[in-house]
Amino acid sequence: MHSDNQKTVLTELAPNRQGKTSIMEALVTGGGGFLGLYIVEQLLQSGHSVRVFCRGHYSSLDALGVKTVQGDLRDAATVSSALRGIDAVFHVAAIPGVWGEWDKYYGINTLGTQNVIAGCREQNVQRLIYTSSPSVVFDGEDHLDATEALPYPTNWLCHYPHSKALAEQAVLAANDDRLRTISLRPHLIWGPRDNHLIPRLIQKARSGRLRRVGDGTNVVSMAYVENVAAAHLQAEASLSTSVAATGKAYFINEQQAVNLWDWINELLLRCGMRPVTRSISRNTATQLGRLCETAWRLLRLNGEPPMTRFVAAQLAGSHSYSIAAAEHDFGYRPLFSVEEGLHRLQPDLNRLARPSAAT
Repeated sequence: MHSDNQKTVLTELAPNRQGKTSIMEALVTGGGGFLGLYIVEQLLQSGHSVRVFCRGHYSSLDALGVKTVQGDLRDAATVSSALRGIDAVFHVAAIPGVWGEWDKYYGINTLGTQNVIAGCREQNVQRLIYTSSPSVVFDGEDHLDATEALPYPTNWLCHYPHSKALAEQAVLAANDDRLRTISLRPHLIWGPRDNHLIPRLIQKARSGRLRRVGDGTNVVSMAYVENVAAAHLQAEASLSTSVAATGKAYFINEQQAVNLWDWINELLLRCGMRPVTRSISRNTATQLGRLCETAWRLLRLNGEPPMTRFVAAQLAGSHSYSIAAAEHDFGYRPLFSVEEGLHRLQPDLNRLARPSAAT
């Protein structure tokens, strides 16, 4: 259910297209996931027709009455068929994570994106909005109010950002008069229905395994999920009327960065839990990550290592990004403040605060 305030804002998400309302046929890959579902909901609220391409079956999509096409992004023919009759595709689907085989990340994140691009060509899709990540430009160093001028690194600490960077470059290179493309880089998406970031934090804190990494002074940009979804709709609307943002990548997050560990402790407090007090140095975490990676690789252990060099750098370093370009080029504006987002998140935190909610 949407609040009256959200309904009002959603009706203003898209700039007026040539003085009249324009209903489009949109396809959302990964529309049953955390961010994808919010994009689907906002598209429907704005009056658009929505189709979803996804791997599994989602009751949440059934409840919305959305047509779904089940398939694998690595299947070019199925991807192309799903794009028939589509005006704009929101390519959100990807394999996340910090550990796994290169072939899987490359196949789904990179080759899968290339299949989406090829399908757009074959089916005359006009606009492609790609969900990327700031990790595509992560070079292991601190980023403070960084802009899109950051280059892609030449060395990678894990396969996810590498595969996403290759995909983003393909999306931006595909931009032309027939297919307008844009890449959005939301940083640390959080909010209601999150099934990854916040639940894992709460679980680790409850088990006593959560440690502060570094000196606790690092600042990061955060992105409230409904604001990220809105950015996708705003970007699409801009592509339909202007070339100002075409073929470019944009950071998407809240305007003000936060101290990472203060933010984590605020979430724990809202769950009725104690703040993080124990810590390890960044150097220790990095060395531990290197040892864990070696052990997992040599012994072929299941699951993700408890620490990796990438995770150590993310937890100890500062990563904040300017959204000035998105605000200027396609009028990015959030639906909700951080305080409103935390209020909307509270029911989830109340549920996670119960020990039985641990997964």
